[in-house]
Amino acid sequence: MSCRTACPHSRPRNRPCTALAVANDWQERSGRSNVDLVHLPLLRVALSGVLATAALTACGSPAAAPDAGPERGMSIVSTVAPLTSIVANIAGDRARISGIVPEGTNSHTFEPPPQASAVMEAADVVFVNGLQLEEPTFELAEQNAPDDAVIVKLGDEVLPESEYLYDFSFPKEDGKPNPHLWTDPIYAAKYADVIKDTLVEKDPDNADYYVQNHERFVGRATALSDALKADQATIPAGQKELLTYHDAYAYFAKTYDWEVIGAVQPSNFEDPQPKEIARIIDQVRERELPVIFGSEVFPSQVLEQIAAETGARYEDTLRDDDLPGKPGEPEHSWLGLMRYDYVTMIEGLGGTATNLKALDVSDVAPDQARYPQ
Repeated sequence: MSCRTACPHSRPRNRPCTALAVANDWQERSGRSNVDLVHLPLLRVALSGVLATAALTACGSPAAAPDAGPERGMSIVSTVAPLTSIVANIAGDRARISGIVPEGTNSHTFEPPPQASAVMEAADVVFVNGLQLEEPTFELAEQNAPDDAVIVKLGDEVLPESEYLYDFSFPKEDGKPNPHLWTDPIYAAKYADVIKDTLVEKDPDNADYYVQNHERFVGRATALSDALKADQATIPAGQKELLTYHDAYAYFAKTYDWEVIGAVQPSNFEDPQPKEIARIIDQVRERELPVIFGSEVFPSQVLEQIAAETGARYEDTLRDDDLPGKPGEPEHSWLGLMRYDYVTMIEGLGGTATNLKALDVSDVAPDQARYPQ
């Protein structure tokens, strides 16, 4: 980008065309106000808070209890869509499954509406991610689920406290570890282990069915992991680096040897101070990042501006809990979600995703779950 393009005509000619000047101009033109940032090394910029919660819509809303007929055994409640998908792959058509958190909603701040208590009152099993991700929904389950219902925090079951990851979005002093285990296929398979064991104990008559579905799902998750390892090897050396909209890939990065160098999160529709935007622009230029990953669910004008000023490509379709497509479509699944993200990251960083694209990401059992939109 030329200095003429980066620095508007209104700038005095003796004013330098620097990253800070670019950031100041952008803020002046957009009318943004300043907010305080957490200052941490190397792009570790995270704004306090997150986008306001989206309202539940009538279509797919968890306001009503799951349909009673045809009778399909247990009533299972889950929270975010990726967990609902994993549960559906194990439970198949032997249970009625209802998600609580609408897709595209910020699960960190989601407050279930009072009418969601009716769903909990009918539940035999409730699966939440845990690790303090969706505490209001967990509390609703504790208050309203029947005495004989089983409430399972999947993340707390599979992740020892000694392996908690804390970072710029989830500082240790706040006491909340990064909860995004499901973006790592290894942990997703562990979630499936817990789900299978829970269903077998709660519904022994269908134990063989759950065990068979579990074996097939873990096989798909393992194939996904193997394809990821093969395809990420095609990324140029030193380029497995992520600057993202949200820090949802910490465990994935640890398992597969990636580096998450930063995340910029929106807070009440505010934006970082020009000084912080300038610092990120300078560091992106220094690292020569080829792509910056944003989200179609939580668009970030900050990331878009940083990409424009550094020459990096802005990829704004990454997602962590909003499944591709619509409920009922083949790729609307945890498998489809993670395949999409991995392909997007690998190709964006200069690699090829031949093995990932060849994968079968369809569900291993009928997914008749209710996904609120």
